[in-house]
Amino acid sequence: MKSKIRVHTPIVEMDGDEMTRVMWHMVKEKLLLPYLDIPVAYYDLHVSHRDKTDDQVTVDASKAIMKYGVGVKCATITPNEDRVREYGLKKAWKSPNATIRALLDGTVFRKPIPVRNIRPAVSSWKKPIIIGRHAYGDVYNNIEIRVDGPGMAELVFTPLMGEPIRQTIHFFKNPGILQGIHNTDESIVSFARSCFAFALDQKIDLWFSTKDTISKIYDGRFREVFAQEYETSWREAFQNAGIEYFFTLIDDAVARIMKSEGGILWALKNYDGDVMSDMIASANGSLAMMTSVLVSPSGYFEYEAAHGTVQKHYYKHLKGEETSSNSTALIFAWSGGLRKRGELDATPDVVFFADQLEAATLETIESGIMTGDLLLVADPNPDNRKVNTESFIEAIALNLDRKLI
Repeated sequence: MKSKIRVHTPIVEMDGDEMTRVMWHMVKEKLLLPYLDIPVAYYDLHVSHRDKTDDQVTVDASKAIMKYGVGVKCATITPNEDRVREYGLKKAWKSPNATIRALLDGTVFRKPIPVRNIRPAVSSWKKPIIIGRHAYGDVYNNIEIRVDGPGMAELVFTPLMGEPIRQTIHFFKNPGILQGIHNTDESIVSFARSCFAFALDQKIDLWFSTKDTISKIYDGRFREVFAQEYETSWREAFQNAGIEYFFTLIDDAVARIMKSEGGILWALKNYDGDVMSDMIASANGSLAMMTSVLVSPSGYFEYEAAHGTVQKHYYKHLKGEETSSNSTALIFAWSGGLRKRGELDATPDVVFFADQLEAATLETIESGIMTGDLLLVADPNPDNRKVNTESFIEAIALNLDRKLI
């Protein structure tokens, strides 16, 4: 094997939780460190360490991404009350993804990872459907109240100058729940511009959908911003590129997407994008078959897998039982971060390695070596065989080694 490829600028590495943490270290040991001389700024986002630091480690990791420009993140736990008890946490900390996105702003783009021997569950889909997810606000930065008894719930805005604005939400006669969410014009404009720029760069149609017939002010503001941006800055460029911008209500978009051939960017608010990206991933074989990158308007990039921590497999792993967990999205998080690092540093050998790592992963699956989630949906073939978590990564390493010799 040739000497190791040198990565010149550090990549921010954010370690995570449960089975994805186990796979993360396998990927580094077998697919990265044998081939790369790679400096990293390491941050441990394990839920217990976040608890120990009062979640300051998540803030520090975000600032490191601002410093170095590129981060790669493992999946992490967003604790509920069950997790608080399981890990003995001080409280149910907010989603680390929400914290990072709030600090970096930007848009999350999620794209399926297609392989030749797995057909999309929706037969009309011929091209990838990319999700553009707004990465700020909504329920991920919410305030919630458990109402214990009768009382008046109000939405109040107190301007620095002028009288407060008050709206009655509901008069509670009995116990209930309240939730307050917000967004900013600045973030919505950034989201719109990122989506228009991405669609133009990829030469694909842009769909945007929300529910402004019901949420006339909140969702309506998103629609207004997208329409204004298109008319003032993007219409001519889109027409020259032969692509279009299309708005429709989200329920209509869901119906249309099932009959679409794909090849579009579907822009969605934060929660909507979270849900629909899982649908797109699952329909393309598995939640582990989708890339995810946060693109900040300030020029920061954060790559991660679009799925969670694979909790059930982790419990099996702790018992010493065999698992067959799919590491494809984790591998593509690293390859995406390395490719961007190579592009920013003008080091084509790093970009080449990222390309070969992805090719080795796809060739492994297409040869019939795959994890259990893919075996269920792959085209029938006598060469197909299910392998365990580590064997899947080892098979990729063999293919990668052959490419780099």
